[in-house]
Amino acid sequence: MKKSLLFLIIAFFTISANAQKSSGNPVFEGWYADPEAAIFKNKYWIFPTYSARYEEQVFLDAFSSSNLVNWKKHSKIVDTAAIKWAKRAMWAPAIIEKDKKYYLFFAANDIQSDNEKGGIGVAVAKKPEGPYKDYLGKPLIDKFYNGAQPIDQFVFKDKDGQYYMFYGGWKHCNVAKLNKDFTGFEPFEDGSTFKEVTPEKYVEGPFMFIKNGKYYFMWSEGGWTGPDYSVAYAIADSPMGPFKRVGTILEQNPAIANGAGHHSVLQIPGKDEYYIVYHRRPQAEKGRDSRVVCIDKMEFDEQGLIKPIIITNEGVAPRKLK
Repeated sequence: MKKSLLFLIIAFFTISANAQKSSGNPVFEGWYADPEAAIFKNKYWIFPTYSARYEEQVFLDAFSSSNLVNWKKHSKIVDTAAIKWAKRAMWAPAIIEKDKKYYLFFAANDIQSDNEKGGIGVAVAKKPEGPYKDYLGKPLIDKFYNGAQPIDQFVFKDKDGQYYMFYGGWKHCNVAKLNKDFTGFEPFEDGSTFKEVTPEKYVEGPFMFIKNGKYYFMWSEGGWTGPDYSVAYAIADSPMGPFKRVGTILEQNPAIANGAGHHSVLQIPGKDEYYIVYHRRPQAEKGRDSRVVCIDKMEFDEQGLIKPIIITNEGVAPRKLK
């Protein structure tokens, strides 16, 4: 009996010690998808979609961590009670810190035509964890421009301080220049507001970052409910492209999970160290909304091309910010 008890105690501490050696995938419990990762106030943050039936998908949670391993949940940082025009299907948040405020962009209502109310909205808060309130009292984009459904927005700050919004579902991607207070858009030199920049095989989920002066534009391909969901990318000299597809860098591993896509990227400030944050469907799960958030390393070759991501169950080692 004593030996059994001793064995259990040793096993418990061994498991506990091993658990701290890596984040594990998924990185936190629950069905979540479309993770937007960011670094605020020396902490990592993830803002995901709550993955459920659209009628239940009426709020957003957030998660914070000091080391990529231990995550704290911040429940219902915004919901449809705060966004009066949103009724259902709040998803794919994007977040920007500007002038000591946090702007949370999201899609709502899953509109299928210009005649429906919904689209891309904005909420604002004084802290990353909220609470957030409606910034405009109406959608920022509520129409289909260039065939792009107004969903899956990503806000990108260029080197000159200009903020761009990339967005779009239904296999079309637009870019627009946000004005200084995020209440609308500034026209391009040719007078247009929404320019289509759709690369080959684009479906949804745009993302952009700069590395060594080059613009890396990324997106999701395939069907989000199927095993072919994946991430591809292009490299350009401008945030406007043109974006010529380089190849796929994130996809399923049938031994681990499928439907790996709709991602974001974390860079350790001042370091050539990158992580990809994405969702995937555990291999045993068949449900449409059975998706989890994971983190794995993202590395580059000598030419600056992104190496294929190895999706893991282990996740990543602890990484504190200094």
